[in-house]
Amino acid sequence: MENTSNLKDAGWTAGDRLQIIAGPCAIEGEDIAMRVAEGVIATCAKLDLPVIFKGSYRKANRSRLDSFTGIGDEKALGILAKVGEAFGVQTTTDVHAAEEASLAAAYTDVLQIPAFLCRQTDLLVAAAQTGKVVNVKKGQFLAPESMEHAVRKIHDSGNPKAWLTERGTMLGYQDMVVDMRGFPVMRQYGPVIADITHSLQQPNQQSGVTGGRPELIATIGRAAVAAGANGVFIETHPEPSQALSDGANMLPLDQLEGLLAQLKRVHEAVQHG
Repeated sequence: MENTSNLKDAGWTAGDRLQIIAGPCAIEGEDIAMRVAEGVIATCAKLDLPVIFKGSYRKANRSRLDSFTGIGDEKALGILAKVGEAFGVQTTTDVHAAEEASLAAAYTDVLQIPAFLCRQTDLLVAAAQTGKVVNVKKGQFLAPESMEHAVRKIHDSGNPKAWLTERGTMLGYQDMVVDMRGFPVMRQYGPVIADITHSLQQPNQQSGVTGGRPELIATIGRAAVAAGANGVFIETHPEPSQALSDGANMLPLDQLEGLLAQLKRVHEAVQHG
């Protein structure tokens, strides 16, 4: 597959700057979404970094039946649309089935394909046919080279706007590892984002609640950007311990500015060789 020489063809508007995708794991309500958005967007404006606000309208992949899954699809999507309008930013959310793609596309700018679903042809095609940017997370079970096929499905459906996200590979039963060799490999197929919070998940815990190693977010972030990531994906919350979903690996919102300042410096050093 040819190298993507023109990132704009892939719907990439960040240019040579480090693209930030950040927000809470899930849309818990309008107040908390607006609070996180205000913090994320103000920080990125201060650092002159482009930002896309992220929030899941529904959590479909949960270990336990009693886990929080959402506040209602259209209610949560409406909040994402309000964030976009209030702050003048693009938004993104994940879609889990082909029939959801057009609904999510009506409210958001970038459709995210969850890692466990990255091989689902009908989902990739439906997302591509919305005309929106499609950001596919690499499966925890796949080699970086295998993601060429996901990108090809999107392109062959008439949509050149395909991105890839590295979110770690399973290491044993309850841990993840990030292979930094994957960034230059996947950059052959389009822009590549580093998910530096989910990469530190510790899934399949006996409790049924995913664990994490948030103290290593900066380490993974610096390494990924140095390895060639075009952007980073970060889940953040004012009080991760109180978050309704994935609090164990989220970054406290008040630590975001320091982290992004570091990552911007690394990215600039890479850009200037």
